[in-house]
Amino acid sequence: MKTALSALALLFVTTAVVAAPPEHYLHVKVDGTNTKELVRVNIPLSLAEKVIPAINSGQLRDGKVQMGNFRCDSVDLQAIINAVKAAPDGEFVTVQEPGTNVRVAKERGQMIVHVTDKDNGQKVDVTIPWQVAEALASATHQRELNLEAAIQALDRAGDATLVTVTDNDETVRVWIDSRNSSD
Repeated sequence: MKTALSALALLFVTTAVVAAPPEHYLHVKVDGTNTKELVRVNIPLSLAEKVIPAINSGQLRDGKVQMGNFRCDSVDLQAIINAVKAAPDGEFVTVQEPGTNVRVAKERGQMIVHVTDKDNGQKVDVTIPWQVAEALASATHQRELNLEAAIQALDRAGDATLVTVTDNDETVRVWIDSRNSSD
């Protein structure tokens, strides 16, 4: 009987360990082409989720960040996010000027922003999963973004590249995955 209970306990513990979701990490990688500067940040989202609400300095308070002088007093950000989420996939904004292209689209459950500045050799790509956009606008007052909720949503979103920036001087990448290093 003892052996059977021990085997059952071992099976339960093994199943719980195997079934536990992997830890996700927020990675930031900056490679300075000309300066040879390298920056690597690898933060477990569980750590960020606990630390962000503990910082109450400047525009960051209680897990929320104030958007400074940005005025949107008569705008319901949550209603706009819900409306865009319900809209069909497509390209919403395209701006083409000599030397500059901007594209804003909704694709496969994500908001996509591409900006190319040919004159400066800069390219910016931003991908925001819907659950993260919704979380940023949740439980906030006007002119606030909910970073704590966004971090929780990032953890649920799984592996994703959020931002890439390239120009003649450096490359920046921000992404989420379950590896504890950026290499």
